[in-house]
Amino acid sequence: MWRWGRSVSRVSPTRIRGPRGVAPRRRDVVTGRHWVVLGASAAAAAASSTIVMGAAYLLPALHTGRGLSLAQAGLVVATPQVGILTALLAWGWLVDRVGERLVLLLGLALTALATGAAALSGGLGALSAWLFLAGAAAASTNSASGRVVIGWFPPRGRGLAMGVRQMSTPLGAALGALTMPVLARDHGLGAALAVPAAACAGAALLVAFVVADPPRPQRGDAGDVLVANPYRASGYLARIHGVSVLLVVPQALMSAYLLVWLMTAQGWGAVAAGLVVTAGQVLGAVGRIVVGAWSDRAGSRMRPLRLVALAAAGCAILLALAEATPALPRAIAIVLAVALTVVSVADNGLAFTAVAEYAGPFWSGRALGAQNTSQFLAMAAATPAFGWLVERHGYVGAFAVAAVVAGLAVPLVPRADRHAERA
Repeated sequence: MWRWGRSVSRVSPTRIRGPRGVAPRRRDVVTGRHWVVLGASAAAAAASSTIVMGAAYLLPALHTGRGLSLAQAGLVVATPQVGILTALLAWGWLVDRVGERLVLLLGLALTALATGAAALSGGLGALSAWLFLAGAAAASTNSASGRVVIGWFPPRGRGLAMGVRQMSTPLGAALGALTMPVLARDHGLGAALAVPAAACAGAALLVAFVVADPPRPQRGDAGDVLVANPYRASGYLARIHGVSVLLVVPQALMSAYLLVWLMTAQGWGAVAAGLVVTAGQVLGAVGRIVVGAWSDRAGSRMRPLRLVALAAAGCAILLALAEATPALPRAIAIVLAVALTVVSVADNGLAFTAVAEYAGPFWSGRALGAQNTSQFLAMAAATPAFGWLVERHGYVGAFAVAAVVAGLAVPLVPRADRHAERA
């Protein structure tokens, strides 16, 4: 019987049936087909990210072209993220019931349709409603694309593969940043929204041709442990969720305020500051892959996760000290800020993989939905909170708080990895 979440050394080298038209292969061997499926899954996640993250790039056109205040325009572009928050758990439940491929196809198709409807809408009310529905549909890829990676890759390759999958989110945002502001300025909101609509439609076609549900046991053959609610078995998943929520706080600080800090506190121009922010995002995406590969070689997700939490706390406190010491060369603070930006996103793939490996094939959809929901909520709360903190206590206070919060994550990291057997 196929086992979910065991290490390669503990699984008999049985052969499994791969995607349609592919001969059965040993599950512990990574083939070219695995990477093709990974590429399609990452493309699906990137496409959905283009609308969820890229909607923010419509803000200048709404502000100057439609005459909205910044607050009003901000509410409009935030509707996809509100939508994704309302639907993550529901899509996760559906993945557990019907499988990954159907959820990816349905979600991407609905995202493309809702985004296309938003592009054709006239009033701001209709635009906001369609963007909300697009975000709710885009939530489908969060659990489903991660489950495809976990299901097809053997344990010794999942960390690297999930790092590649997690890299898709900033890539989708980058696609939106490169195209949507210019199209919105020159040709209107409809032209800009055609980009994520086309990306989601193309990703749906790719999934249809490439992705198949990974093998998993029948419910009757899986045993009571795999089918039972993993949250009742122990506090393992709750602790990982808690670690991710704490570590998303410095991520929220750096993603929202690094550009402003460079321009206002360091006196940099917009172009130079933008290049530093872009470099930090690119390095952060690469860092997810590096940390994932490291966890594969170490045979553990928890040890690297604990070290990432320590590194985030260390970078944040050093950055606070550098900001509080004007005599230090400003280059030191810049390097520390970039380092914190990179480290603050490095835990995402590790935690995502660990959650799926423990929750197993019948609960990981909902567990991954809970993981993402908690992170989105924490980021939504942390971003304005840091704005208030900067206004009253400066960036030194903000960096110090980020250090304390990241430090709280260190003892919360479980001591040992646990898998779907929940032994």
